[in-house]
Amino acid sequence: MRRILFILSAFLLFFIIPARAQRVATVYNYNSYEYDSDHRDTSKMTVSQVENKLIIRQINTVKNPIPGFADEWTLVDQSNDSIYYHYRYPDSTYCAVSTLMRNDIKWDTQIVDSKTTRYVTSINSNSIELLFDTKSKANINPLPYYGKFKGTLKQMIRNGLVQIELGDIISDRDINSKLLQPSGIRKTGREISNIKRERMIITTHVFEDEQICWGKEKPTLTDIPFDTTLHYAGGTLILKRIKLPKLPAHYQTFVELRQRSNGDAYDRTGSVFVIPNAGTMHPTFLDAILYHPDSLPTVTGKNGERYQGIVPGISQMQKYTAYYQPTSSFNPGLYYPPVELMRFFTPFGVGKFNDRVRIDGLEWNDETFYKQEVTDLKPLLEGEVWIGCFIGNYDGGGHIVSLDIKSYPNDYEWTLESNGKHIVEPLVNTCNVLEMSGQNYGRIFGTDSLTVNFWVADSNQKTTLRYISTGHGGWGGGDEFNPKENEIFIDGQKRFSHTPWRCDCGRYREWNPVSGNFWNGLSSSDLSRSGWCPGTATQPVYFDLSGLKPGNHTLTIAIPQGKPMEGGFSHWNISATLIIEN
Repeated sequence: MRRILFILSAFLLFFIIPARAQRVATVYNYNSYEYDSDHRDTSKMTVSQVENKLIIRQINTVKNPIPGFADEWTLVDQSNDSIYYHYRYPDSTYCAVSTLMRNDIKWDTQIVDSKTTRYVTSINSNSIELLFDTKSKANINPLPYYGKFKGTLKQMIRNGLVQIELGDIISDRDINSKLLQPSGIRKTGREISNIKRERMIITTHVFEDEQICWGKEKPTLTDIPFDTTLHYAGGTLILKRIKLPKLPAHYQTFVELRQRSNGDAYDRTGSVFVIPNAGTMHPTFLDAILYHPDSLPTVTGKNGERYQGIVPGISQMQKYTAYYQPTSSFNPGLYYPPVELMRFFTPFGVGKFNDRVRIDGLEWNDETFYKQEVTDLKPLLEGEVWIGCFIGNYDGGGHIVSLDIKSYPNDYEWTLESNGKHIVEPLVNTCNVLEMSGQNYGRIFGTDSLTVNFWVADSNQKTTLRYISTGHGGWGGGDEFNPKENEIFIDGQKRFSHTPWRCDCGRYREWNPVSGNFWNGLSSSDLSRSGWCPGTATQPVYFDLSGLKPGNHTLTIAIPQGKPMEGGFSHWNISATLIIEN
């Protein structure tokens, strides 16, 4: 008898007790809807009930998740009115806790019929309706952050559209009992949000507190290593060779720049740019950086002025001409100008000079922050990339900058497209980022228009011109303070007209502590300008060139640039890039 009891005890120990790792639950299946302009997408979520606990999960259909994707579930313990939000990553699990009771949301209660109650409120100008089956014995709510309710949620309606709807109910389903207990590293809701954001966003730190100033020696390196910041043009240009990942098409990419004065008090032109084909056998802007701007193809104006590297052209450097064969389909001698990611302008002395001037009602910011989307230039932001940042100044302290490239997903799937990649073709860049090495200012428009050739392979391709234009010449009659029409001609015919002008510069007074103040109450940084303000970035404008016939075409830019006066001159910083979508 004892032997039988021993065997029975062993059976219970090894077979029945381990089975407690699974618990039986009642599962409520919900449909979740997301609406687009002409359709709605449906996903699934489940609420598993075990006694007075709920486990809420979105059904995961992701096959190849993006970096930073978390396995998420929510545990609701109705016995102590607590919500536990879980986020599991390959290396760690985090948990945030909140209460099920909400006193900050006021609900209008409406009795629909004997078994249905509607709760209505408005949150952040959005109408929210919750319909509950009050005859249900269980309290089931897949949206516990709205508070505690009696009954089972049947529908959630947001702004008149059904967002969540109860489907079927399945009894006696096994679930993992470990999910019924809180687990992971405890974090606040804000900390969890930061962790999710940091893991989901793909960030490359390009420059970190780098100085851009005048007076630095030119590096002697010609074989530039990766991830090393080098200073050129007397220190007014910094350059780094980096590697960037190839991303799925759904990612949106931005550049973020932080800047503060480290001694220079003036508003200066700045540019963040990439060098196409750097590191290949093609001539590139890197030749001008390592040697001299005169090594680049030049355009000569009617007055004899030479403008280096502003449009595509054939390099005359011997190391390229020795291999150049005009009949070859591959042209190792073809040069393309740098592509501008962002044109920005420093304010008057933010940071270094914040204690110099005090004005009632104004609190000076510590730095300027610029953020601009560059998704349309993404083909130039993958693999080996040479990226530079320029601020024209003559000060030994200059400026301090930090630059990040950030890419944000719009889908949880990581799928690299094998085709459909668009093409970026540089056409014009007159922003003389090698100013301190002898590159000429963009004064060509005073005597000439500027014409460049481009090729269209297929008239069905969507072709767009990305155009940035700012006028300069800092006196009353200069182009900086006078609107000037930019005329754009295609094949000799005027197609577009753009007058860059900013009349909101007074909005950025808090970034300009040592802007000159005038007798009439205005400050220099308040004045309207040709496409820019001190402390801002200039946004590109886009012109549709779709429908051009296959073959060679010309782009011509004409600007009525003002004449030199009082020892000064006007000039225009123009960048034009062709974006062709396959």
